[in-house]
Amino acid sequence: MHLLKILVIMPALALLVACAPKENVSTKNTSAQVCLAEAIYFEARGTGEVGRRAVGEVILNRAAHSEFPSSVCGVVDQRYNGSCQFSYRCAGTLAYNDQQALANARETASDLLNNSNKDITNGALFFHAASMAPGWFGTLTRLGTFGGNIFYK
Repeated sequence: MHLLKILVIMPALALLVACAPKENVSTKNTSAQVCLAEAIYFEARGTGEVGRRAVGEVILNRAAHSEFPSSVCGVVDQRYNGSCQFSYRCAGTLAYNDQQALANARETASDLLNNSNKDITNGALFFHAASMAPGWFGTLTRLGTFGGNIFYK
């Protein structure tokens, strides 16, 4: 009798497991999306969709480039000679004061990670606010201006 119950329950259990909803996002993708949304929020929250997308593409371009860390979170957290590559990372506690801007950043990050749209920056690896003097960026190839930032390779 006990064996009969097992033989009846096991196929039913297998069917439940097979029909259960699958987790679609890996831990790596989840952390990449969180890191990318964070950087987009702090670096481009007031720039509109094109500006947010361009900043996100720089981070993805860096993660794909051999001279930078190979992950989105590694790029966002990278330091060079003790300085943060993204200044907000060294500015202290992160505060998300604009919930709509955070939602927009998360949406842009998700879109960038899940869709292979054309890179509007044409491979940019660097950017700075258009209101800043170019400084050492002036030695790089300027690729364009998106959302109030100037992008370079």
